[in-house]
Amino acid sequence: MFAKAQEQDSIESYIDSPEKLKKLYRRVLFVVSLSQIFGGAGLTAGVIVGALLAQQMLGTDAYAGVPAALFTLGSAGAALIVGKLSQRYGRRTGLSTGFIVGGLGAIGVVIAAIINSVILLFASLLIYGAGTATNLQARYAGTDLANKKQRATAISTTMVMTTFGAVAGPNLVEVMGKFASQIGVPSLAGPFILSAIAFILAGLVLFIMLRPDPLYIANRIAAYKQEYEHVNRSDFVDKAINKRGLTVGATVMILTQIVMVAIMTMTPVHMKHHGHSLADVGIVIGFHIGAMYLPSLITGVLVDKVGRTAMSIASGITLLFAGLIAAFAPSDSMILLVIALSLLGLGWNFGLISGTAQIVDSTEPSTRAKTQGTLDVFIALAGASGGALSGMVVANTSYATLSLSGGLLSLILIPVVIWSRRGRA
Repeated sequence: MFAKAQEQDSIESYIDSPEKLKKLYRRVLFVVSLSQIFGGAGLTAGVIVGALLAQQMLGTDAYAGVPAALFTLGSAGAALIVGKLSQRYGRRTGLSTGFIVGGLGAIGVVIAAIINSVILLFASLLIYGAGTATNLQARYAGTDLANKKQRATAISTTMVMTTFGAVAGPNLVEVMGKFASQIGVPSLAGPFILSAIAFILAGLVLFIMLRPDPLYIANRIAAYKQEYEHVNRSDFVDKAINKRGLTVGATVMILTQIVMVAIMTMTPVHMKHHGHSLADVGIVIGFHIGAMYLPSLITGVLVDKVGRTAMSIASGITLLFAGLIAAFAPSDSMILLVIALSLLGLGWNFGLISGTAQIVDSTEPSTRAKTQGTLDVFIALAGASGGALSGMVVANTSYATLSLSGGLLSLILIPVVIWSRRGRA
């Protein structure tokens, strides 16, 4: 009884003191952002060298998209598990578990490269996907204590911190490759050594520092307001079952994920075929990943100020230009490849933040983490499909065809968001 009274007093203190709640909100953003720096470094290995490692071990381009498909498929399962763990035990438990498991998967990839086991490589890439899923789901933790006008900004704050690790990762590809060679590990497995360390550190940061748990506090505050302030229950129910908002938010994120993963996956292979070095690949992907996360602070403000709909349309248009430039750029032009992949990352950024904000708007704390995890499963499966099909499309047609198709597919976003506006009218 005493413990329960203490807990109630603690919750009341956050309700009675907006300044204390604001301080906790800022602390949660700091801790999640710190974990995102490590998480960003961890996710780059699979993006940059996953396809090249499979190509080397299998001796064919036809299955070069399989690694991206596998770790994206693994991230789908992990998204569901992390979402359920977070809903039941809190963000701290769910996110730290996901990152550490992802780190173990990266270790498995390194071992697979050493013993030249394709089966272990594929199995480890599935597990490695847990880190990718967790890195993406961490964006939700910052929104638990944010009001509606802060949500996109909160998402963007945590995402922009991923930039530091995500940009550093590609620039360490060659360094880690040389380090791996020096210790008797295949050079393409070197970046996965960095991933293992980075993901595990991200998990430890969250496990140690994310106290009190933001989702728990958000749940208790919502319950307290219903019980003691007589908040109309229908307000919460309407928000929780806002299927239109969930559908639109999910569609925006799924389409942007398919287009981004498909083009991004085959860019390193396309570049290697046309004489570009691994360092060149690292530069292009570094710009791409930087564009995925660095504009987030501006994007978040725009989504909160201009609106979810306008930024979703901007996502579709930006991805279209990315696909067109990638399709028609000369294969030896580093500048145009950098521009195309940067636009690809920017379009993904617009879509992810605007879509995520719509999903948070359409859920309540008592079901939020579970719903978010479930929707992230579909996003991950979309990415897996894009990654798997990209290699086959390029093998049977060309990189230009893949890029052009991806750009045109992104235009579907425009009628989807127009439909959402008409539904609110």
